[in-house]
Amino acid sequence: MPPTSTPTLRQRRMGAELRKLRERAGLTVTGAAALLGVNQGRVSMIETGRSPLGADRIRALAGLYDCGDVPLVDALTAMTGRRIHGWWETYREYLPAALIDLAELEHHATGLRAALIVHIPALLQTTDHARALFQQVAPPMRQYEIEHRLTFRIKRQGVLHRKNPPPYSAIIHETALRMGFGGPGITRGQLKHLIDMSELPHVTLRVIPFGTDGFPTTGQSFDYVEGPLPQLDTVQLDSHHGACEFLDAETQLGKYRSVLERMESCALSPAESRDFVHRLIPDT
Repeated sequence: MPPTSTPTLRQRRMGAELRKLRERAGLTVTGAAALLGVNQGRVSMIETGRSPLGADRIRALAGLYDCGDVPLVDALTAMTGRRIHGWWETYREYLPAALIDLAELEHHATGLRAALIVHIPALLQTTDHARALFQQVAPPMRQYEIEHRLTFRIKRQGVLHRKNPPPYSAIIHETALRMGFGGPGITRGQLKHLIDMSELPHVTLRVIPFGTDGFPTTGQSFDYVEGPLPQLDTVQLDSHHGACEFLDAETQLGKYRSVLERMESCALSPAESRDFVHRLIPDT
C-alpha cells in the first residue's frame, strides 16, 4: 500500500503499538530493519502510521518481535488497511484534525465513558444547547464556523443511535446541569433530552451533586474511549476551541480509569440521577 502523509489517529496508534512491541523485544530500529529486510526509514514509517500494513504483515512483525499476545495481535490486525472514509472526512478541510480523529475513534469504540464538570457531554447535547455554547466561545467564531462545528457535533451523536451502539456512560457534576447556556427554554429542552437519552438501554447517566464528600477530579473534563483491549483504550482531553488531546500511555489510562471508578462510587445511581435532573428542569 502507498504511504500516507496524514495518518489518522487510528493508524498512528497501530504504529505506536508496533513500536512498543519492537522495544519490548529489545530491538533497535536498525535491528528491526535488518530482520524485516527493509531500510530504517520504512520501519519509522510503519511506527508513525504512515505506511499502511495488511494483516499478514502485522502477524509477521509480531512473530519477529516474539509477541505471544494473541488477543493484541488480533486487535492490531483488525486496525490494518486503508482508512475508512466515513462521514467525518467531509469535515477535514473545515475543522481541526483532532476533531476528525475523535469522530473516527468514537466510530470504532467498543465503549464510551465521559466525565464532565462544567459542560453537558457533547454526545448528549441538543442542537440548541450546542449552538449556544459555540456562540459564547472566545474569541468569537464566524457563523459558518459555528455551523460546521454544530453539524459535526450532531453527526457524532449518531454513534449512540446506530444499530448495535457502544455502551455509553456519562458522569456529570451538578455544575454542568445548572450552567443554563442559552436561557431557560434551551436549558429545559436540554435537561429533558438528558432524561430521554438516559432511558436508552445502552446509555447510563450518573450525577454528582454539590457537596458530595470525596469527589475526585483531574481538574478537567475528559472522555474515555474503550478499544478492543484495555491497552488500546484512549483518553481524550478537551483543549482550546474544542480541539482534542489524546493520551494512551498505560500509566495515563490507569490514572483515568481510577478517576472514573472513584467518580462512579460517589455519584448518584442512574435512577436517582434521572430524578435529580428532572427536579432541575425550569418551570415553563
